[in-house]
Amino acid sequence: MKRKGDTTSIKMEDKITKIKIDSYRKISEEALKQAKANIAKGKESEAKEIIEMVEAYLSDSKHFEKQGNLVNSFAAINYAHGWLDSGARLKIFLVKDRKLFTIAWLELLLLVWA
Repeated sequence: MKRKGDTTSIKMEDKITKIKIDSYRKISEEALKQAKANIAKGKESEAKEIIEMVEAYLSDSKHFEKQGNLVNSFAAINYAHGWLDSGARLKIFLVKDRKLFTIAWLELLLLVWA
């Protein structure tokens, strides 16, 4: 809704909706599943810590959503996924899915050739 004198406009993509939260949470849950299945040898301790943080943030997201706090729910999902991406970039999780993780082409090629 636009108020008199307000020059900003609100677009649908600027809103956090339950549909958007469900979609992003599903992506992060799939990424978590792949991460758990692809832990690098010798990195189990680091992986455990990351996985605990991811699970905590995903749980927080559900809690915030139940309270109707969609902003914090969405933020918690993004924090969770940030932990997963960090684990992938640090080669704690040897994942290959560039749609779920921010891994570079070179890293992916090295994993495939390994």
